[in-house]
Amino acid sequence: MKNRLLFLSALMIAGSTPLAAWNYEGHRMVNELALASLPEDFPSFVHTPANAERIAFLSGEPDRWRNNSDLPIKHYNSVDHYLDVEQLPDAGIDPKQVSDLRYVFAVQFAEGRAAHADKFSKIDATKNTDRTREWAGLLPWAVAEYYGKLKSAFSYLKTFEAAGTEAEVANAQANVVYIMGVMGHYVGDGAQPLHTTVHHNGWTGDNPAGYTKWPGIHSWIDGGFIAKAGITTDLLRPRVVSVQPIDMTMPAEGREPVFVATMDYLLEQNALVEPFYKMEKADLFKADNIDRTTEARDFIEGQLLKGGHMLGAIWLTAWRNAPEDTYLAAELAKRQKGKVKP
Repeated sequence: MKNRLLFLSALMIAGSTPLAAWNYEGHRMVNELALASLPEDFPSFVHTPANAERIAFLSGEPDRWRNNSDLPIKHYNSVDHYLDVEQLPDAGIDPKQVSDLRYVFAVQFAEGRAAHADKFSKIDATKNTDRTREWAGLLPWAVAEYYGKLKSAFSYLKTFEAAGTEAEVANAQANVVYIMGVMGHYVGDGAQPLHTTVHHNGWTGDNPAGYTKWPGIHSWIDGGFIAKAGITTDLLRPRVVSVQPIDMTMPAEGREPVFVATMDYLLEQNALVEPFYKMEKADLFKADNIDRTTEARDFIEGQLLKGGHMLGAIWLTAWRNAPEDTYLAAELAKRQKGKVKP
């Protein structure tokens, strides 16, 4: 168990908002590593200094929304940052077969939670001011939905490039940059194993192995450890490999392939939750051990690289699979013929 001083230091460095995976610098790293992973045929405008900086800056946008005290945005935004994987089987839902549709899943989970109420703790209303503790989280749905938005943006960008004005192309490019940057936050969240588990702020429930229950562990890992270890994009960039698009073969059950790939990605990180807690129990994440062993540092660096690789693959998949926006193309053709004024 860490002492109170370390706890307060971690909160000051990483922020006290629960479930804010990685701090801003960590999220920037994921987006920057994703940019470095893109192949040469990816649109070059994303690599201009201004656009690359904006994509990096926007990695922190969904956490900035958390600073708004209005209940509707807190209720909407909070659940998109995590998925408590263990709650799915508790509700009778197979994580490998879960619906790729947000509201279909919401109904299934609500019904499953009611049918298996004995598997779930009673919700403390005083700790549920944003009215989200009824849910297991919606992170993979957020990623899949942003993929759809990015694919759409690439579609109309390609169409404007063929028959639009310079201003229209510039605006479409700006939209692509915005969606890429914001999407990166959620993929980055998924690379932090504590965003895939009920044990996100210390171990909960039965604890025969005696893992830490310290609620500050999440904040320390998200920012304090990264800062103390001196982990940076420049140090990680040489280890980046060029990404390939996600296999878009439709699974037999008909679920959207990017959603399936995202769920697989989250399940892989969830499998690292207990190994992480074992490392913590061995004091490998203690501040004064950072320079004595590389095991904890290697773990965190590996997770940041995984996040960047997954994000780059999703960006590339959206670009490669974006069809022509046929409706927009028809409207632009009418405009060129003088039937519709610009």
